[in-house]
Amino acid sequence: MIALHYHKNLNDLRERELVEWNEDIISPESVATIDGMFAERVRRSRDRPAYKSYQRESGSWVEYSWGQMADQVARWRDAIAVESLDPGDRVAVLLRNCPEWVMFDQASLGLGLVVVPLYTDDRPDNTAYILNDSAAKLLLVQDAGRWKRLAPAIGDNRLLKRVLVLDSGVAAQKLAERDERIRLVSGWLPEKGGESCRRKGEADGLASIVYTSGTTGRPKGVMLSHNNMLSVAHGALAVVDCYREDLFLSFLPLSHTLERTGGYYLPVMTGSMVAYSRSVGQLAEDLQIIRPTAMIAVPRIFERVYARLKEQVSRKSVFARWLFELAVDVGWRRFLYQQHRGSWGPLLLLWPLLQRLLATKVIEKLGGRLRVAVSGGAPLSPEIAKVFIGLGVPLLQGYGLTETSPVISINPLENNQPSSVGIPLLKIKVRIGQDDELLVKSPGVMLGYWNNHAATRAVIDSDGWLHTGDQARIEGKHLYITGRIKDILVLSNGEKVPPGDMELAIALDPLVEQVMVVGEGRPYLTALLVLDAVFWPGLAQEYGLDSTDPASLRSRKVMAVVLRQIKNALTDFPGFAKIRRVTLLLEPWTVDNGLLTPTMKTRRDNVLKYYAREVDGMYAGGLAAGDRR
Repeated sequence: MIALHYHKNLNDLRERELVEWNEDIISPESVATIDGMFAERVRRSRDRPAYKSYQRESGSWVEYSWGQMADQVARWRDAIAVESLDPGDRVAVLLRNCPEWVMFDQASLGLGLVVVPLYTDDRPDNTAYILNDSAAKLLLVQDAGRWKRLAPAIGDNRLLKRVLVLDSGVAAQKLAERDERIRLVSGWLPEKGGESCRRKGEADGLASIVYTSGTTGRPKGVMLSHNNMLSVAHGALAVVDCYREDLFLSFLPLSHTLERTGGYYLPVMTGSMVAYSRSVGQLAEDLQIIRPTAMIAVPRIFERVYARLKEQVSRKSVFARWLFELAVDVGWRRFLYQQHRGSWGPLLLLWPLLQRLLATKVIEKLGGRLRVAVSGGAPLSPEIAKVFIGLGVPLLQGYGLTETSPVISINPLENNQPSSVGIPLLKIKVRIGQDDELLVKSPGVMLGYWNNHAATRAVIDSDGWLHTGDQARIEGKHLYITGRIKDILVLSNGEKVPPGDMELAIALDPLVEQVMVVGEGRPYLTALLVLDAVFWPGLAQEYGLDSTDPASLRSRKVMAVVLRQIKNALTDFPGFAKIRRVTLLLEPWTVDNGLLTPTMKTRRDNVLKYYAREVDGMYAGGLAAGDRR
């Protein structure tokens, strides 16, 4: 254990608090398995706080120590042991983030079972497919409502022997009376668990099957071992320091591998505390209550905050807007100077004043103690990164795949290149293959796809390199993702366009909620745009239109405004990367309507089919002469 009174990565606010920071890291080699690591953490930190969550029944936040969590895990383990399951059997969990997710996971792993995480907002048919494909024998579900939506899709799945309902209410009790498979957790758990006994599990043993929410076709089950996830968590700690006194705020679903490895297993490894946010809708309030020092998010969270910030600034005076831009610019120069990539200049003398007037207010909205914020799961816009970093938010971009458990690279605080996805973690090798494809060798690379040897061979070659499907370049130690091989649009004239980069640029406009660039095999580029429900009414009113009338979306004035804003957003792109026509929409793309994956990625093929008539309409008749510029 290393005690620190100061560390170069701690921000100024934390230095003033004079907190003693302690490293207490458990090495994967010393414990072999995830459940073994949990047991070791309990041994080291029994009386220290481990988890905090909001109890709806009492209307208050409740803390659990590591010892209290161990006692609860013992109850769950003893109850699961009665269910006639054998080591290697699959058990599924369909819960929102909460301590019970951890209890179930640790109890199952401690019995040698394989955990299959499910998304609470996934489509019932997709969830039913995963349960059937994994041959899950036991399912833990949040409440009666979720089971009622799921049951018809499951049908006569006879492999599923037991369904556990966590929230016990009248509806859940009625379900249990009608279906002998169903048990309410409150009555199923014993009052007390027996003494825990560390099993001798194998590090390379299968721990979990995580189904990738592919943008096309059925999801594939990624088989991850104990060592896969532990090695990645440990490797991340060699790049970004984490301390026993850190407090993580968890709001990405635990079914997302980034949150599971980085926001669950890593804090167990370091002895840090985790607080579970009530919901994304209450995230702003929870940040104020919890005051985290660390959090993991996807770019969409930062995009939403950025859009609101930009909208608020736009309504202020010319002087206030200038002051905000100055704060970002000076803060960014200060960042580059601290990173040894920029020189000192007189403008930096303004930072203490600008920090007090503006930057500190943004930091306080994030809780005021944030030491590190990690963005992963999708590309982060460089412009958004510049604004947050310029205002003093320690924002780091990382990169990875479910198939790599999931992190491949992350930016260090002291060598942060926001336009890159960081440097590879310890023991991870990367190289550039054919068509600039990024290839990876890592102890985090999956065991393979569940029941799909052909798909496994297609992504892991005979030399053990995993083919990511992402195009990349390497500059020094830093990795830059430049595109997606399958997502490159090839126009009918042969020009190749990476739609993802264009979509990132367009989505910075507060008016745009979702966007998809279209053009494969077509003579020019078009786009489908879902307008933000908050900002659209204001634009419609400005032009005397009824925001609830679908015809308003086809107004020439509105179209001209939108196309002009898109043109401005794409000024840095080649001349042929120009959006010629757009279709404006109000219906959001969601998981329920099949247009988003559970990880919020656009199902491009589904969107194209859903809006086939609108897409064809944008190409009907070709371009008028005035549109060819």
